[in-house]
Amino acid sequence: MWQLIKQIARTGTPDRPVPEGDDAWRTEGHRLQQDILDVLGRALCIREIDAGSCNGCELEIHALNNPYYNIEGLGIRFVASPRHADMLLVTGPLTLNMKEAVQRAYDATPYPKLVVAVGECACTGGMFKESYAVCGPLSTLLPVDITVPGCPPPPIEILRGILAALRVKRTMPANSSPAVT
Repeated sequence: MWQLIKQIARTGTPDRPVPEGDDAWRTEGHRLQQDILDVLGRALCIREIDAGSCNGCELEIHALNNPYYNIEGLGIRFVASPRHADMLLVTGPLTLNMKEAVQRAYDATPYPKLVVAVGECACTGGMFKESYAVCGPLSTLLPVDITVPGCPPPPIEILRGILAALRVKRTMPANSSPAVT
């Protein structure tokens, strides 16, 4: 304990100012909630699938649930079953071991379903695209509606991708399958 107190005394108090945050997206919160209700009539349910990533994208997705972003308060929640989901949020390159599981999750998701590829690996195959264990990007198996590039993309970009997918859903006819964009 005394060693910790000595270390604190030697280090001193930080003199740098706290960096300014980018809270511009928070002003759109009420409009976002209304968009979700207009499109779905309830909360947006997302099933997140790791198709073989390094977990960098998952850490950024988990940050969306922290008190700063608080996407639950915006009407977006993650579900455990694709049968309850409106959207599949897929990270990582499509590995051979996960190919069938991803296809089954897609088949189990009710229409109109959306697919969002998060991270460079899901969008293009990333640094793993030449691997023997990888089938390639997610678009080789499923119709991808929105891609969110980055390695890993920041939480705000993931949120913008989710919102873009929601806008795609708004323009889709009721019982049609989405087209690849």
